[in-house]
Amino acid sequence: MNKKRRMFVRMVLASLLRRRSRMIIALLAIVVGATILSGLGMIYYDVPRQMSAQFRSYGANIIFVPREGAEMSIEEINKGIGVFPSDKLEGYTPYRYENTKLNNLPVTLAGTEFSSVLRTSPYWHISGELPAGNGGCLVGKKLAEKFGLSAGDTISPLNSFEITDDIDISSIPESEIYEDPQTGEKFCDHSLDLKISGILETGGSEEDYIYVTLEDITDLMLNERGFDIVEVSVAASAKELKDYLDEINKNAVSLTAKPVKRVTASESTVLSKLESLVLIVTLVVLALTMICVATTMTAVITERRREIGLRKALGALDSSIVLEFLSEGLVLGAAGGIVGSILGYLFADIVSMNVFSSAITFRPLLLPVTIIASVIVTGLACLIPIRSAVDVDPALVLKGE
Repeated sequence: MNKKRRMFVRMVLASLLRRRSRMIIALLAIVVGATILSGLGMIYYDVPRQMSAQFRSYGANIIFVPREGAEMSIEEINKGIGVFPSDKLEGYTPYRYENTKLNNLPVTLAGTEFSSVLRTSPYWHISGELPAGNGGCLVGKKLAEKFGLSAGDTISPLNSFEITDDIDISSIPESEIYEDPQTGEKFCDHSLDLKISGILETGGSEEDYIYVTLEDITDLMLNERGFDIVEVSVAASAKELKDYLDEINKNAVSLTAKPVKRVTASESTVLSKLESLVLIVTLVVLALTMICVATTMTAVITERRREIGLRKALGALDSSIVLEFLSEGLVLGAAGGIVGSILGYLFADIVSMNVFSSAITFRPLLLPVTIIASVIVTGLACLIPIRSAVDVDPALVLKGE
């Protein structure tokens, strides 16, 4: 660094140190603005992930249903599930529904995989526990109250059907088969003993069902068939979900993938409003930062009018005066941006822990962005005060006017 540059740096630093009180005020304004900018920036980019995780507690956001006239096979389901990245797939649960009887009253059985059901329906409240395997079941609260059932009881849902030539009855006890004496037709009342491991409470239609394993519902109905619905929980944005659904529906033969609108629409609405709020707050904070810096620099230039007039009388160029004051502002902007970007991460982490109960994801790229933004905002804030410095008339100032 040559002597001229060293002298310029000393002048800038000396000017900042001589007016510490005013410069500290400007620096604090920049630090606050940079902190809000950095913190809200990290929140802005991390909110979709956090909100998606929160919305998963309300249930699946995608369902697979069979196409008209087709059965939804496990092969097709696995093919559709394979579209989702493993780090975004929270889980999926297939369901098969059948109408049966309990104490001669109609009830609906739902066959499912209990190992994955809480991943797609974390809102389920179970008084008791999930069935450990075949032979166990969950009974919805409304159904339990209707039949006076509780955890630990045994029930025997009944599958009544007419025996035809295409039904294999070799595994059915003879005691379950009877013949209509008038028509000679044979019927079967096939039952399955199940132990209630828990009572399910959701506040929704799930309380009207009896949940069993897929193997048990197959044994009771004496047949295997495709699934009626598959619930899928995916941690992804609305746009990503749409792309996944388009790809699945384009290649699927027996199923159709649909979004659960009550979940995805609410998630999109909340995210869009939150993003708008973050943008508005950021713009307001940056505007206030510019006003504070501009006011401080105006006061500094007013104090230094005689110095500026003297320098201009001695032949100093306007460009050198502009460069000096602009450099002071940019030094403040860079220093405030560095401090604010660090404090911004701490601010974002505190907000995330209090709102979402999880740590924020640190994004290193936001640090240089915050510093550059702080320098630009400070530079713009200095333009008007610097213009007044250039307009100083040496003759009037030196005469004391």
